[in-house]
Amino acid sequence: MKTTLQFNSINEFHEFSNLPKPEHPLISLIDYSMVQYPEDYHSIKWIQNFYSIGLKRNVCKKFNYGQQPYDFGEGVMALIAPRQILHIEIDPDAKADPSGWLLLIHPDFLWNTDLAGKIKKYDFFGYAVNEALFLSEKEENMMIDIFKNIQREYQSNIDKFSQDIIIAQIVLLLNYTERFYERQFITRQITNHKILGRLEDLLNRYFDADDLIDKGIPSVKEVADRLNLTPNYLSSLLKVLTGQSTQQHIHGKLIEKAKEKLSTTGLSVSEIAYELGFEYPASFNKLFKSKTTLSPLEFRRSFN
Repeated sequence: MKTTLQFNSINEFHEFSNLPKPEHPLISLIDYSMVQYPEDYHSIKWIQNFYSIGLKRNVCKKFNYGQQPYDFGEGVMALIAPRQILHIEIDPDAKADPSGWLLLIHPDFLWNTDLAGKIKKYDFFGYAVNEALFLSEKEENMMIDIFKNIQREYQSNIDKFSQDIIIAQIVLLLNYTERFYERQFITRQITNHKILGRLEDLLNRYFDADDLIDKGIPSVKEVADRLNLTPNYLSSLLKVLTGQSTQQHIHGKLIEKAKEKLSTTGLSVSEIAYELGFEYPASFNKLFKSKTTLSPLEFRRSFN
């Protein structure tokens, strides 16, 4: 079936997956081995209006999040935000038994808490899914313990402390996730530095081209798309490896090219600004001075 489903509530997902009714309407921990999608669905695409944090093993399905696949073969943690599309292709001949946990959190559960605003700042909810989080056995068990702490709390008698206790556990879970993602970036240095090399080549080609007047300065999204990465993932990777965002790398390459033209050509500042894709020379002057503390003319004079 090709129809895109929409799950507005956690209860709707439970019903579709042949699970008992959730014990709490806004948060639920699911034993993934119990999930049974309808037999007539071999390809499922859905949009969900809640957060999901999954830790799964031996999943005999192809998961696609955006344009990239999740590989659950070795056991990974996947985080999906509301209103994002997930596509699953089910292999009816697969023999492995899936296992793991799926934590669902409706945004309404976060109302009147600090996490309501902060959760959107966790970049991993927007990562390209081929960079799902891989965990050691120790790390995996740590995450499962937090999952179960959350479950125990919402299964007990709800009182005025319950939400704060659960929110604290969710924050702990997300902070550990952020730590492990950063570790994953660092331990994949060879692959990551290849991305840095591709970025450098891409920006060199872009700023060496003769059509910047028409194209303008590349946006972060354009650069990320050319590298087959999401903007959030690329910027997070670059911050870990270099301490600079994608935007800062673009500006750095632009200033490098501007310095080259200022010191080796007789072009006016306005001509250089246009060649580098600026519609207004004043914008170029402002950026150049913010990055070098000198105006373009002051920089040129320093070479005379």
